[in-house]
Amino acid sequence: MKGDCDMTRFTTACLAIGAVALSSPALAGPPFITDDPEPVELGHWEVYVFSSGAADAADTSGLGPSVEINYGAVPNLQLHIISGMAYDDPSGHGLRLGASDTELGAKYRFITPGEEDWYPQVGIYPLIEIPTGNAARGLGAGYVQAFLPVWIQKEFGKWTTYGGGGYWINPGPGNRNYSFAGAVLQRQVTHALALGGEVFYQTSSLAGRRGSAGFNLGGVYDFTEHTHLLFSGGRGGILYAVDTAAVPNPATYYIALQWTY
Repeated sequence: MKGDCDMTRFTTACLAIGAVALSSPALAGPPFITDDPEPVELGHWEVYVFSSGAADAADTSGLGPSVEINYGAVPNLQLHIISGMAYDDPSGHGLRLGASDTELGAKYRFITPGEEDWYPQVGIYPLIEIPTGNAARGLGAGYVQAFLPVWIQKEFGKWTTYGGGGYWINPGPGNRNYSFAGAVLQRQVTHALALGGEVFYQTSSLAGRRGSAGFNLGGVYDFTEHTHLLFSGGRGGILYAVDTAAVPNPATYYIALQWTY
């Protein structure tokens, strides 16, 4: 897990990941990388305790335990923070644990259709990654990074689709700015269970490397109106091992407990 941005960062940052209408057919953001334009309702909170990561024979790295907090600050505006622990376990180098980078963001929905309108929700969700982790130990990027995306979403009965993408500003030696795009389709299978999948693509974040596609399958199970389990797994992206060798298409996971109130 080196300087630019690995699959773990994607899982948290695009994840960053915001508004989830878990008590209705519409749900978006976590447990997927692709996000949505729907902010937390005014005066309400979402709190996640989660772990996410990517693994291959050469390296295993990720976040957890970590915490994500989203708050509906004003109508159509959500404030966001992720902070916690990071881990890196490169083959032959030993497990490393420590503080992760910190993510700050604000989601703003600027198109809000009514239930009978044909057009989708549209919003922006700029994110900033603050290098509070130890990059020398593979536990952070070492530089301030930023993600500038646009997300759209539309519901069709028990089905929800959302997606979009944006541009990563990715400073650092050997790094390059890059783009991300993704799409999700999901269905409310029962009153308590929603399942879905996503596909995504990122251009290269390192000079001399190729872009990478990937997918995730996952869902949300509602224990109660306010307590939820989120989970996903898949393959894709690039994991950057301790020797900076790029490992394409690692296995990835995300699991979280979420409280909404």
